[in-house]
Amino acid sequence: MAVTIKDIAEKVGVSVTTISRVLNNRGYLSDDLKKKVHEAMEEMNYQPNELARSLSRKKSNVIGLIIPDISHPFFGQITKHIEYYAYKHGYKLMLCNSLLNKKKEKEYIDLLRASQVDGIIMGSHTMSVKEYTSIKLPLVTLDRQISKTIPCISSDNYSGGVLATKLLLGKKCRKIAYLSGNLRLNLLAKQRHDAFIEQVSGRDVGFVVKQTDLNGFKYKEYENLVRALFEEHPDIDGVFASSDILALQVIKECRRLGKAVPEHVKVVGYDGIQIGGTDDLSTVEQPVKKMGELAVKYLLRQIAGEDIPLETILPVKLLEKGTT
Repeated sequence: MAVTIKDIAEKVGVSVTTISRVLNNRGYLSDDLKKKVHEAMEEMNYQPNELARSLSRKKSNVIGLIIPDISHPFFGQITKHIEYYAYKHGYKLMLCNSLLNKKKEKEYIDLLRASQVDGIIMGSHTMSVKEYTSIKLPLVTLDRQISKTIPCISSDNYSGGVLATKLLLGKKCRKIAYLSGNLRLNLLAKQRHDAFIEQVSGRDVGFVVKQTDLNGFKYKEYENLVRALFEEHPDIDGVFASSDILALQVIKECRRLGKAVPEHVKVVGYDGIQIGGTDDLSTVEQPVKKMGELAVKYLLRQIAGEDIPLETILPVKLLEKGTT
């Protein structure tokens, strides 16, 4: 049978009300009493009913995070920072992977609402604007602009695209490829593509664009995409990949084909993720830590009833390394 606060009260020799005050940190209580209560809870393996406590407080101190895929290094690293800053402010995190599946994303939103979370950070976007605005919870989007009325935090995707493309142009590349996720998806990352097109248009340079299917996280498809690129355009001498994962696949394919990087093909990635193989990769670094920090900060301000900016765009940084 589950241990109750009544059992704890009897063991310590105080009232149930006193135990409740210790659990909720309300009113003056001596350190000695708090210690006795917590020791009794540990000894009796007492597990507080968090849902019941959140209902009584009208606050759960839990926030939800919905991202496309935790296995993608960018989302894995930003989740790490969000969890850190949430915990630092006394909040726990409920993590959900949408896998870009509309049905799954909606089910997770329903779960988070039923779990009485205080707010949601959205890093996925598969539903309609109306469905998001009907959530009726504090909401911040991350690298996704769902609506002009929903606060959004992102890095400067357009400037990043300009920096990467100008780097390859400055290295005298004659035929440049842009590789990305599917451009039909309504993502701010499309601005990297827009910047690329504007920079190469009207210049005496060839260019080609290749994109994944609608599910941008099938890593086997990255291999097929890059292989097809070099089969169809063997004269490519510069590649701007819209993620570091894609850029690493380009480098792998160049090795297979005997093309030296950067002598034969220059490669620029995007994100600035920290995984094996990226140490020497030229890339556009997103301020991932700052994005995670602001996502938590703005959500908690929203929960407190404060106004927050509807759009926050953070600067990116070009890191030129060995692949260019």
